[in-house]
Amino acid sequence: MSSTQQKPEAQVDGPRRTPSSLLSHARDFRPGFLVKLAVMAVLDALGVYVVITAFTVGSTIIAWSMIVLLLVANVVYFTKRALPMKYLLPGLAFLFVYQVFTIAYTGYIAFTNYGDGHNGTKPQAIEALLAQNEKRVEGTDAYPLVVVRDGDELGFAIIDGDEVRAGTAEEPLAEVDAEVSDGAITSISGFDILDRQGVLAEQKAVASLRVAFSDDPNDGSIRTQDGRNGYIYESILEYDEAADTMTNTETGVVYSENDSGQFASPDGETLNVGWRVFTGLDNIKTAFGDERYSVPFVKVLIWTFVFAITSVVGTFLIGLFFAIVLNDPRLKYRRIMRSLLILPYAFPAFMSFLLWRGMLNTKYGFINETFFGGMDINWLGDPTLARLAVLGVQMWVGFPYMFLIATGALQSIPGETIEAAKIDGAGALRIWRSVTMPLLLIAVTPLLIASFSFNFNNFNIIEMLTAGGPMFSDASVPIGSTDILITMVYSISGLDGGAPKNYGLASALSIIIFVIVATISVISFKKSRTLEEIN
Repeated sequence: MSSTQQKPEAQVDGPRRTPSSLLSHARDFRPGFLVKLAVMAVLDALGVYVVITAFTVGSTIIAWSMIVLLLVANVVYFTKRALPMKYLLPGLAFLFVYQVFTIAYTGYIAFTNYGDGHNGTKPQAIEALLAQNEKRVEGTDAYPLVVVRDGDELGFAIIDGDEVRAGTAEEPLAEVDAEVSDGAITSISGFDILDRQGVLAEQKAVASLRVAFSDDPNDGSIRTQDGRNGYIYESILEYDEAADTMTNTETGVVYSENDSGQFASPDGETLNVGWRVFTGLDNIKTAFGDERYSVPFVKVLIWTFVFAITSVVGTFLIGLFFAIVLNDPRLKYRRIMRSLLILPYAFPAFMSFLLWRGMLNTKYGFINETFFGGMDINWLGDPTLARLAVLGVQMWVGFPYMFLIATGALQSIPGETIEAAKIDGAGALRIWRSVTMPLLLIAVTPLLIASFSFNFNNFNIIEMLTAGGPMFSDASVPIGSTDILITMVYSISGLDGGAPKNYGLASALSIIIFVIVATISVISFKKSRTLEEIN
């Protein structure tokens, strides 16, 4: 056969077979696909539940965000064209939910008046105003009534003419199937009737319960004081949807909507329930312009910087000292001593704070009893002593971490570099200043910056050790001498119960904290690059 003559191609019987690795799981239904199908079904079910709940409560942003996440997840995990995204999507989803969305929502709240008196939407505020200003309609007959329970919800059932109507705080009265004997309701389909002991056990809840008489808010609601007779209560306020006004039917005063999300009368009187509205930069102006917040804000800001810088520098120097001492190979039992030094770091920090709070107690604390002969030193009640106590406890909790990173950084410095410096005639001090310390800082500077950011927002030690106290004597808001910016935000938000809730102002202050920390971190990282030239 000639070398130029081509061999005939091999004949293959039957159709070509596609490698099994290229087959879609959706076609062969292997166990892996079935497991994936089950997992995605559960995730889709949870996602649909979140969407329905979000739409029900009016959180359309959350609902549509969840819809987008579900669509993306199903497309990614049921196609072979997005293999890298299968591994990236969970992390990206958590990043979006816990970081991006949280930051964006905080930014949105910072430009609203969200807080006490402005918690919901305008329709919710109107409904609340009508309900809170109800009075019993004089001259109306009493309805025979029983207190009922639907799951965990309490409700009322009344005899209205020839029918029985039942409802809860969430659902207005509606006709139900029931049995009536001698003018009293004995059983109701879908509800459990509370006996006298059950009513007495829920006395406060029953007395405050209101059940709408119908779907029309103007029809009033049913209330009771004795759990046996119900009376119609109607609101003294009347909402005119066309004019968008609220009228007091007793006084004739007309309340109109103002720019602050409230109904206000011509003379400036406002109704006590409002709604969330966009307020622009009002919260930022309040933080810096209102003396109730601006004066303590400056004090807290200065102390926050002092606390964060002193904590980082102090813990680093203590940790570095022990790292240098225990890095000497001539020292015996180094491993045992290193293990003992990291014990404060291994112990849960919040427990350390609580234990130190007990040891610093004025009357029976271990510190006063043991080291000061039982003296009544008010460590946590005096502003200066409280700050010193906070710094001291933070040194105790924080230095083991610095000890660990300094030890690691020292041991990573090549021995040849030190030997070369000695050969060149450098002394111990010169070697430390020109070789060891610069190489050490190259390794630990990013960690020091991260430690500063952490201590700038070190909520736990302040809240658990001093709760921000002692309080400023001249402040009209519950802010104290040891409060840092993050605990000040917590107090202003009202979540600790010490002040009315003001989420809008707290969110604005959170953005200010973010800007401060981000700016300092960026500058610090840029400055730290100059150290790398030494490497």
